[in-house]
Amino acid sequence: MVLSNKLVDLIQRNADPLTRRWMEIVRTHESTPTYHNYDEAELYERAYSVYSQLGRWVSSETTKEEIKGVYTALGKRRHKEGFRLSELLQALIVTRRVLWSKVLSEGLLDTALDLNQALELSNHVVLFFDRAMVYATQGFESVSS
Repeated sequence: MVLSNKLVDLIQRNADPLTRRWMEIVRTHESTPTYHNYDEAELYERAYSVYSQLGRWVSSETTKEEIKGVYTALGKRRHKEGFRLSELLQALIVTRRVLWSKVLSEGLLDTALDLNQALELSNHVVLFFDRAMVYATQGFESVSS
């Protein structure tokens, strides 16, 4: 198994602890106050779905249109639920940071080849999150217009 597949597998296998770490942060971070008292089960399900399906989200088979559909709808929902746009974006940033913190803590990036494959995965992950943030913002703003 190539490293990028190992990394995706690592993330998907650790979806529960990654989700719990994400929740610890967004439920206490000063920049995400609406998350502090939001339904815990709902928050868990939302973050878990991203981590557990990371391989699908970052694969070349997932289209921009799929990401756009999901994250535009997410932005609209967050607006209707009373979240600020900055909170939504901060939560997505935390999702990505928690993910990479786990990858780095596993010590899988020991050789130049490992680093090259991790960089390739990183590029896919960054592109996914960049698109998710843009589409979530567009969805959010479409409600407030």
